[in-house]
Parts: sequence; structure tokens; C-alpha cells
Amino acid sequence: MKARPMMLAILAVLLWAPAIYAVPISFFAILSGAAEAPPNASPGTGTALVTMDPDAHTMQVDAVFAGLLGPNTAAHIHCCTAVPLTGTIGVATTTPTFTGFPGGTTAGTYSHLFDLTMTSSFSAGFLAASGGTAAGAEAALIAGMLGLQSYFNIHSTVFGGGEIRGFLAPVPEPTTVLLLGSGLAAAALRSRRRRP
Repeated sequence: MKARPMMLAILAVLLWAPAIYAVPISFFAILSGAAEAPPNASPGTGTALVTMDPDAHTMQVDAVFAGLLGPNTAAHIHCCTAVPLTGTIGVATTTPTFTGFPGGTTAGTYSHLFDLTMTSSFSAGFLAASGGTAAGAEAALIAGMLGLQSYFNIHSTVFGGGEIRGFLAPVPEPTTVLLLGSGLAAAALRSRRRRP
């Protein structure tokens, strides 16, 4: 009987803990007005995929958005909220907007690779709060993403504080999902064998 709580604890850790600093680490967000703080009635939607590579010191940002009520004025990542998956915080990445982001539109796609060894990849405030170095800012941003304390935000002329946003969550790597599935199957089989 004591093995069951231990197995459940191990499974919980496997389910929720992404590979710590596995290379690369991908994060995904679904963007909506309802996810803004405060929520708004924008019909706008979008998705963002951010891939961090701590070994190469890069951040690949891919986003798609549509249906904004006003032309966008800025897009960036905010980090690190005091409580995971809620609240607001200052901008962590380039301000006022990502390099090359399609400005002044209500729909678009974006793809850009950032060099995180450059201090220009971060906002001045986030850089200062992270020790004043690009390495410190990169580490803080990755930690915030892993802690569910960062969000992707697109601002517009209608919603200056942000029209659509979404918190970035780690995408499980296939090996982790396979390992979790194998562990659950083994636990289920073991549980069946013990019953009379």
C-alpha cells in the first residue's frame, strides 16, 4: 500500500516537470482577449511557439494571429509574474516590439531567431533586474518560462495594454511523454496482477 502513493508522486513529477534545461526547450501559448488582465471581448486569436536553446543561446519565436479589433502596436514576452499563470509584469524581451514583427496589422505571421548573447534581445528593465548581463537575463527568462510566469502579448490601438495574450507553457518532449505512458501502463498492469 505504501508503494502506491510513491508511484503517484513519481508520476506527478514526470507529468509536470519538463526536462530541466534539455536542449532545446519549447513553450506554447494560445492567445486570446479572455486571457488578458483584465480580460477583454476581442475576437482576436493566435498562437505562439517559443523555442529556447540554452546551449546555442538563441530564442526562436513563431507566432500567428488574426481578428484583432485594432492594428497591432507591439508584441513581446512579459516575465516573470509573481504567481504562475496570472497577473501582469513588465516586458522581458525587446521593446517596444519584436524585431521585424508585422506592425500595424490585425492579422499576420511572425518567425524570428534571437541571439540571446546580445543585450538588445532584452528590455532594459528586465536586463537590469537580471544582473545587467545577457546571460543573467537569459537564465531568468528560461526560469520564468519553466515556472509558467511568462506570457506572450500582442497590443493594439484598441487595447493599448494588450489585446490578446497567453501564458507560455513547456511542450513535453516526445521522450517524456513516452516514458510517462510506459510508466502508467506498467503501474496499471502491476495493479491488476495484485488484485484477487
